[in-house]
Amino acid sequence: MNKNYFEHKIKAVEADNNFKHVMAITLDPRTNYRKGLVRCIISRSGNLVFKGNIDRSELHLITADSLEHFKIGERLKIESEEEIISKLIPEGGDFIGLEDPDIWIDETTDLMHLYFTIPIIIDHKNKKTQIHLGHAVGKSLDSLKMTMPVLIARENDRAKEVSIAPLNSKGFRYNLIESKDRQTDISYSTVKVAIVEDMGKSWKYGGIAFHPAEHNIPWIAGHASPGPLFSKNFIDVGEGRLLGIINGRETNQKIGDEIKYGIFSVGLFIYDYENGKIDWVSSKPFIRDSEAKIITFASQFVETEPGKGILYAHIDDSFVRAYTLEAEKIKKLLPK
Repeated sequence: MNKNYFEHKIKAVEADNNFKHVMAITLDPRTNYRKGLVRCIISRSGNLVFKGNIDRSELHLITADSLEHFKIGERLKIESEEEIISKLIPEGGDFIGLEDPDIWIDETTDLMHLYFTIPIIIDHKNKKTQIHLGHAVGKSLDSLKMTMPVLIARENDRAKEVSIAPLNSKGFRYNLIESKDRQTDISYSTVKVAIVEDMGKSWKYGGIAFHPAEHNIPWIAGHASPGPLFSKNFIDVGEGRLLGIINGRETNQKIGDEIKYGIFSVGLFIYDYENGKIDWVSSKPFIRDSEAKIITFASQFVETEPGKGILYAHIDDSFVRAYTLEAEKIKKLLPK
């Protein structure tokens, strides 16, 4: 057992009679983190280890009596979903379902903003996909209305896995997203800045904050994706900076005509949210689940008491695990 965190034996969200695979949890802080959403896989084609696998997904409500285990409920209903999605699907396009939700509460209005991935396959043969960062807003999970995406996919850009930063001193946010950069025959997942003046309206693409090809860090050499940011109450790493979770994948391998994915792990990073710069990424993974064959991917952190909290990550895109984190142990892993 890794001494830097405690891995809970019980699964936080697990497959049931309706779904064999569940992943990507997000929780509503106004319910004391007892309600939220999870991505449920309704069909899977191909092999998770090799490029080309297609998951079709739905977002479902989850509820809990404690932070250790959640029950899956009904499919999330969003007003205007069909209307908005239909505007985004090109002729011959294949929308495969909403993915990877993130809840953010606007403290000034008490409105809930939900962000999610909108993946549309535009060319099955050549495995080309458009990935937009979708948005819905409402008073609660029961009253959400979908808007146009806050970020629309571009030729060499996609937008997913949002990490929401605090307002900077200039009055806007440098949020982080997972994007992509294709270089000849290699495609990387990168962490890119999104410039945000209004959380409910269109965002702007900024520069690349972390590119796996520009750093000699093996565990995150192929793909990088931003995760939850810790509050300064949990760990303070300096003015205008936050410590957070970053998900990383080793480089892909070409085996014959197929691309085999590397292992996904959870790491740490320090983010300068004042300037939209990543100052540091851990040289080694922070968490690799004991049962993971290829994926440990974090999506939610909940502070439970001073210096202590629970991180949730999905394992092999199949179930969600909880890990107890302690600030004092994490501090020992940070640069001096």
